Amino acid sequence: MPLAAAFPATLMTKDGVRIDAAHTPSRGDADLGIVLAHGFTGSWRESATRRIAHVLSGYGGVVAFDFRGHGRSGGRSTVGDVEVLDLDAAVAHARSIGYTRVASVGFSMGAAIAVRHAALHRGTDAVVAVSGPARWYYRGTRPMRQVHWAIERPSGRLAARVAKRTRIQSGTWDPVPLAPHEAVGRIAPTPLLIVHGDADAFFPLEHAHQLFDAAREPKELWIEPGYGHAESAATPGLIRRIGSWITEVPR
Repeated sequence: MPLAAAFPATLMTKDGVRIDAAHTPSRGDADLGIVLAHGFTGSWRESATRRIAHVLSGYGGVVAFDFRGHGRSGGRSTVGDVEVLDLDAAVAHARSIGYTRVASVGFSMGAAIAVRHAALHRGTDAVVAVSGPARWYYRGTRPMRQVHWAIERPSGRLAARVAKRTRIQSGTWDPVPLAPHEAVGRIAPTPLLIVHGDADAFFPLEHAHQLFDAAREPKELWIEPGYGHAESAATPGLIRRIGSWITEVPR
């Protein structure tokens, strides 16, 4: 089956960063908009993200976008800090084109941003955090040590720019932004779904449990057997279950 058509759009954040986005119209609920937030070094234009948007469009319209510093968006990545403004612009766009209910679905870095956005900016009717970290600076796995090399070292930032079209801001956070596990308790009463695989090579299950334990009701936790990390490992079946969960959230 061919992918549903995605119509490009350009958004502007409150701090003046141009964001590359696309709207896939709903093949399901005409009132529901789903904002799709990719992981670090990802893009809405990547095949895995396009496939997810296609599946989710069977439940509601999908607004997918590139975080700052990624793909064709402007600015530089702060790896989870001011990207809440990028997500906020996408949520506002979903509402501006007619969606009366909006859910955010974030993967990995995008999951952390979706949690922080819902806690700090509100504006969504449901939040789904997939393969997300609970805390900053985690280096307990080899893939995350590689991520920190890409963020912290000039040679790593160069490699990310050349190989992944990801431009990363140099320097350190000052101040350190509120971590996902510190923010998640502020999301209620917005419904929250946390999804994590028991085969995640980046963040072990302790991250999902830390987020869930810190969250308040209404909340739900799915531990997915055999599921790896983020968009590339997500099956159509899992995405359909997420889409169904969003549509069943009480209005």
